[in-house]
Amino acid sequence: MLGHALRIAWKDLRIEMRSKEILMTMAFFGALLVVIYSFAFPADAAAVRGSVPGMLWVSLAFTGTIALGRAFDRERENDTMRALLLSPVPRLSVFIGKAIAMTVLILGVAVIVVPLLALWLNAPLFDYPLELAAIVATGALGIAVVGSVFAATLLKARSRDVLLPVVLYPILLPLFVAGTKGTAALVQAHPNLEIAHYWMSFLGIYDAAFLVLSLWIFESLVIE
Repeated sequence: MLGHALRIAWKDLRIEMRSKEILMTMAFFGALLVVIYSFAFPADAAAVRGSVPGMLWVSLAFTGTIALGRAFDRERENDTMRALLLSPVPRLSVFIGKAIAMTVLILGVAVIVVPLLALWLNAPLFDYPLELAAIVATGALGIAVVGSVFAATLLKARSRDVLLPVVLYPILLPLFVAGTKGTAALVQAHPNLEIAHYWMSFLGIYDAAFLVLSLWIFESLVIE
């Protein structure tokens, strides 16, 4: 099942690398948010330390929604979703492959947004790079896992672009709180690695719980 999932993820990522449609839109929007932040917030070290975690996770939330909104669009536009579900691979491989591809795209935007925040706002985001990378990676995985389920569920809905964030953000709220709190613990004047590790563990448990739930309900949601 994992092998088929990796093939589906590679198919999506290869198409995206050729068109660059989603990635360029996400990167441009993420960079635009950083520029707005740099003008809207004062260049004060204490203010930056207090606000930059929220800036980072708001950027990941908005850009992640762009990716998830387009996760199944190629299948919808070409009417190939039924063929993908009827292919001789486990249907859960479709979900896992889509989630892997979305995780890679969100992490790709994070690689752009984090250095821009550190450069434009002089934010101390690289004092603990390994811990920050772990928090962002687990957060991106959670966004992709939960978002892929709802993106597939709303595939045929006419107002899917409006409904997706309305349905998705309340469920992702604990993830955003944990990611913001964990990042804040790393960038404050006196970093607290114990709190950062606590929120990192929370994100890991959140991801594991929703991965199991998503694997359980994905097939029935897609069939309906």
